Amino acid sequence: MPASKQTLAVLHRFLGRFVDIAPQEMRATLLGFTWFFCLLGGYYLLRPLRDAMGLAGGEEELQWLFTATFLAMLTLVPLFGMLVARFPPRRFVPIAYRFFTASILCFCVLIAADVQGMWVARVFFVWISVFNLFVISIFWSVLADCFSNAQGRRLFGFIAAGGTAGTFVGPALAATLVTALGPVALTLVAALMLEIALQCFYRLMPRSAALPCANAHDDANSTPAPKDDHATRAIGGNVFAGLGLIVRSPYLLGLCGYLLLHTAASTFLYFEQGRIVASSFADTASRTRFFALVDLGVSSFTLFLQLCITGRFIRHFGLAKALLVLPLASALAFMAVALSPTIWVLAAAQALRRAFDYAIARPAREVLFTVVAREAKYKAKNAIETVVYRGGDALSGWISAGLGMVGVGFAGLALLAVPLAGLWAALSVWLARRQEQQLHARNATSTHASRTSTDAAFPS
Repeated sequence: MPASKQTLAVLHRFLGRFVDIAPQEMRATLLGFTWFFCLLGGYYLLRPLRDAMGLAGGEEELQWLFTATFLAMLTLVPLFGMLVARFPPRRFVPIAYRFFTASILCFCVLIAADVQGMWVARVFFVWISVFNLFVISIFWSVLADCFSNAQGRRLFGFIAAGGTAGTFVGPALAATLVTALGPVALTLVAALMLEIALQCFYRLMPRSAALPCANAHDDANSTPAPKDDHATRAIGGNVFAGLGLIVRSPYLLGLCGYLLLHTAASTFLYFEQGRIVASSFADTASRTRFFALVDLGVSSFTLFLQLCITGRFIRHFGLAKALLVLPLASALAFMAVALSPTIWVLAAAQALRRAFDYAIARPAREVLFTVVAREAKYKAKNAIETVVYRGGDALSGWISAGLGMVGVGFAGLALLAVPLAGLWAALSVWLARRQEQQLHARNATSTHASRTSTDAAFPS
């Protein structure tokens, strides 16, 4: 047995204790794990610096920064749609990733030259927010393309743990490097990690027709992973097809609603976090350290959940309960911060909410995309997770600012959050049911097509 196969066999015996994984799924799963580790490790190197620089002009500027991020998304999504329509994934993913690598290196040059004025801080906040959503959305699109629905239920939690390991390493490096070498080191290491992530993509989606996970075992009622040449076949369609697909699909509109409620809760808590942190810490360095420590706490708890809980939770309790975790955690976080708006209550509430989001709700949400058409996996999904997400950020930011101007504080927002969490929970159950319906319909269509092909090949 070759050394690489021996290594995979040893790893399979170890991982099999925690994850329901077949030997032939090991390579693709570990590539996804490493890819996500590099993505979130690189982002979390930059996130504490981004959050600290976002407060450079005061917390009252945050709604403007969120609006600018949304406008940047509106500009980039049609360009990305053009790439998806004209090139296969093997071409457009490297173009997108290396574009963001080049942009990070540009900020590296500016920071090295000590060009760190107010506008550099603002642009850095916006651009890193754009970068994060784009590269992660592309990652999950590729995984939804390569893994089947049943594989996603079993394996996406473990793959997401790779990202969580990155969120653990990223803040630790950020807290260390920013003190010893300054922010230039953060940008250089982040660019290197993005390039390593791209190399994982090349190996996960090679030029050959047989994908690494195509022959992996599936549950009996699932559709096998696609076996056609995904790497070299362009997706085609219109540049703006993503938005059109969303408007015509109640299922995709439901996903938009879920994400809008998610981003509204996140934004309201983020603004309250900005207010509390700005009043608790006087300088950028201490704020950066606080954000890094919170990220470390989130990463530690999330990693434990993903390695020991997520896969079994989704498989045994189903997608509906996995999606319900986030509305419930968000409602509890709002109530806790409203009752005691202190820095440590805020840190604990945010840490628990984000951990349940990353560990359980996010993998479950990505499984929802495994049942949609291939064009929707790249175009509609990208539009939902960039334009819709950041549009929700911008709208929520202005709502928060407007309510503050008329005297409605965070306690008032917490009262509003409870009924919205109920709506969010109902939408979660509906999405899970529609996912099951679409999965069964797709399986029935696939079975019928297979029988028709067999009858044609062997006529009676």
